[in-house]
Amino acid sequence: MHPQIETIRKTREALLNLIHDLTIEEINEIPAGFNNNIIWNVAHLIAAQQGVCYFRAGLPLKIENAFFLAYKPESKPEQRVTAEEVEKIKEMLFTTLDQLETDYGQNIFTNYTPWTTRYGVAIQNIDEAISFLPFHEGIHLGYVMALKKVIKNKVLV
Repeated sequence: MHPQIETIRKTREALLNLIHDLTIEEINEIPAGFNNNIIWNVAHLIAAQQGVCYFRAGLPLKIENAFFLAYKPESKPEQRVTAEEVEKIKEMLFTTLDQLETDYGQNIFTNYTPWTTRYGVAIQNIDEAISFLPFHEGIHLGYVMALKKVIKNKVLV
C-alpha cells in the first residue's frame, strides 16, 4: 500500500461521511457566493487525480473523457446530478484510487511531464504528484464543509 494513497482514501471516507445525510437537492445546490456545489467538489477530486497522475504522464485517463471535462479544474456545474450519478461518483472515488495504486505498483508512470500547480507546487514525477493529492483533497474537503454549513444553516422564512 502506498501511504499517500491511503491518506487520500481516508480523506475521501471522511468526505462521504460528511455528506451522507444530504439530500440530492442539497448536494446539487449552489449557494449564493459559491461557484460550484458539493457534488462538483466530490467529482472534481476524481478528475483532478486523473489529470495530475495519468494525463501528466501521457497515459490514457481511467475515466470517461466527458466526466473529466465536466469536473476538471476551471469547470463548473452545468447540470443537476441525479441520485444514480451521485452513487456512481461515490464508487469512483475508490475504484480510481485502487486503479492508481495498481498502476503505480506496475510502474507505468515513467514518462511524467514536470509542471507547477496553480498553488506554486512544482511536481517532477509521479511520487510528487501523489504526494500533492492529499493537499488538493484537503482544500476541497474544506469547500464541502463550507458549502454544507451554508446549506444546512439557511433560515427558512
